[in-house]
Amino acid sequence: MPDRKHIHLIGICGTAMASIAGLLQLKGHRVTGSDQAAYPPMSDLLASLQIPVSEPFSEANLQPHPDLVIVGNAISRGNIELEYVLDQRIPFTSMAAVIHDEFLRGRESLVVSGTHGKTTTTSMLAWIYAVAARRHAELTPSFLIGGIAENFATSFQLQDGKPFILEGDEYDTAFFDKGPKFMHYFPDALILTHVEFDHADIYKDLDAVKTAFKRLVNLVPRRGRIVAFDGAPNVTECLSRAFCNVERYGFEPTSMWQVTGLTHNGNQSRWKMLRSGEPWAEFSLPVAGAHNVLNATAAAALAAGQGVPLESIVEALATFRSVKRRLEVKAVIDGITIIDDFAHHPTAIRETLRALREANPGARLWAVLEPRSNTLRRNVFEHELIDSLAIADEVVLAGIFKSENIPEAERLHPEAVVRGLNARSIPAELHQNANEIVASIAPRLRSGDIVAILSNGGFDGIYEKLPQRLRAQAAAGIETQA
Repeated sequence: MPDRKHIHLIGICGTAMASIAGLLQLKGHRVTGSDQAAYPPMSDLLASLQIPVSEPFSEANLQPHPDLVIVGNAISRGNIELEYVLDQRIPFTSMAAVIHDEFLRGRESLVVSGTHGKTTTTSMLAWIYAVAARRHAELTPSFLIGGIAENFATSFQLQDGKPFILEGDEYDTAFFDKGPKFMHYFPDALILTHVEFDHADIYKDLDAVKTAFKRLVNLVPRRGRIVAFDGAPNVTECLSRAFCNVERYGFEPTSMWQVTGLTHNGNQSRWKMLRSGEPWAEFSLPVAGAHNVLNATAAAALAAGQGVPLESIVEALATFRSVKRRLEVKAVIDGITIIDDFAHHPTAIRETLRALREANPGARLWAVLEPRSNTLRRNVFEHELIDSLAIADEVVLAGIFKSENIPEAERLHPEAVVRGLNARSIPAELHQNANEIVASIAPRLRSGDIVAILSNGGFDGIYEKLPQRLRAQAAAGIETQA
């Protein structure tokens, strides 16, 4: 795309799609987009970039014809705009192909992959490079992250430096390309965090997921590096035929990058790191959770092996500010803290609730879950979901998002989850929507409570509705329960 073009994105409000829209705008293209419904934080990002977003989908959004259409991976045949593109033979492509063709040529591709932790680890790695670039301009990174990195207040950056840091998503690329997006990124160096069954709408089983990651590992050249978690047999299996140097990180004494002496004090985590069994560094991270310590360790290990100075790594992690929708404090009202977290899988839910428990000992912890991801809406992890939610003191489930799209035999049964939690003496209840949930729990919340709202979508506006109700209660002089 050497000349300025009009590029239209169908499904622009996805996290990666909004980011690529911003990158294309930085390259001088005129960018437009459309979606069925826009919600923060990506709608806010696009508005700040003054990229027009049309709602809902319509043929009119493609008139006059753009020079190129990027079709989001959530867009399927039957979408009115996609059908118009096909009928009119308007040139189209995928987001991942554009990243490869327009942004990775001649750069060092640093990819963060895995079932969990990708967005946070990518944000940490980008911030490490940005801090190092203050003294070493050649380390100035470009990046694309599947979320808003709070240190940058954006999800993307395009610079002249060679490093390009990417979140490598295992989800499929587009309706015409069912391979994982990360297969387009050809990493020079790779982080592999976890490998678990996820994305039940596109992967048949765990073996299919592992095959995808094995193919990613197979793309790393002999001169490259892989930094991989040491605590998961699935990860070990996926690395078995790597042609490059593999460095493991985690808590195992045999790992090259070993975490020791981990302590938590509120939202502050501290630990020491050994490199090949020898003391290497001490780190402080102002983010809760052992899972985030592992994310930071992976980012530190990759950066160090790529030549980033240790002092920059230490400084960056000590000043890391997390990611939107990852343990994000949305409001504190009358001592009640409302947390927004993207948790979309039982493992992610477990780690989020553990982190909140560690950071807030003694607080009453509420888990308010919308089963929205294609994995959570299915019954494949029903028992694991009960185990994860049992970490909370009070649990509230919403009805399954668009349950009619899931075959009944495969569908999660929220009632069974509630019964399973009640059998463990965990108070749990089911409500169909955000309005019912807010009406039920707002009068029962009390000062000191932590309310973790867990969803990978807009959750019917609950992030705004619950704080509004609590503020209204406070204004009316209704005291929270003692």
